Amino acid sequence: MKVAIGADHAGYELKAFILEKLSIGGIAATNHGTDGPDSVDYPDHGHAVCRDVEEGLVDFGILICGSANGMTMTANKHDGIRCGLCWLPETATLTKQHNDANVIALPSRFITNELGWEIVQAFMKAEYEGGRHQRRVDKITCS
Repeated sequence: MKVAIGADHAGYELKAFILEKLSIGGIAATNHGTDGPDSVDYPDHGHAVCRDVEEGLVDFGILICGSANGMTMTANKHDGIRCGLCWLPETATLTKQHNDANVIALPSRFITNELGWEIVQAFMKAEYEGGRHQRRVDKITCS
C-alpha cells in the first residue's frame, strides 16, 4: 500500500504524526509537505496529493488543514477524486463504504493526533460496498 499525504501550516504536526505511524506499519508514503508552521497555500499541497491519486502512483490520499474544508474543496475539483471530510473513524468508514472515496481530509484544529490516526486506520480497513451505492457514485462527476 502506498499513500500520498499533504498538509498546510495548520496540519503539519498531525501529518508528521500520521507519517510516523504509517512508517511503523510498513506503509510507504509520499510527503507533499508542508513540514513547518510557516504560512502556505493549502491548494498547492492538496493538488499534489490528488495528482498522485489520479495518476495511480498511490492507493489513496490524506489531506490535512485546520478545518479540512479548504482541502476537501480543492480535492473535489479533480475529476478523478472523491474526497470526504472525516472527523471520526465512523465518517471515514462510511465515506469509503458508501462513496468510494480515494482521499480523506482531516481537520487538524478539531481532532487530536491519536484520533487522526484512528480515522486513517478506519479508512484503510474499510472497503467500498458497491451495489446500491454505485448508481449514486456514478452521478457525482459533472462532466
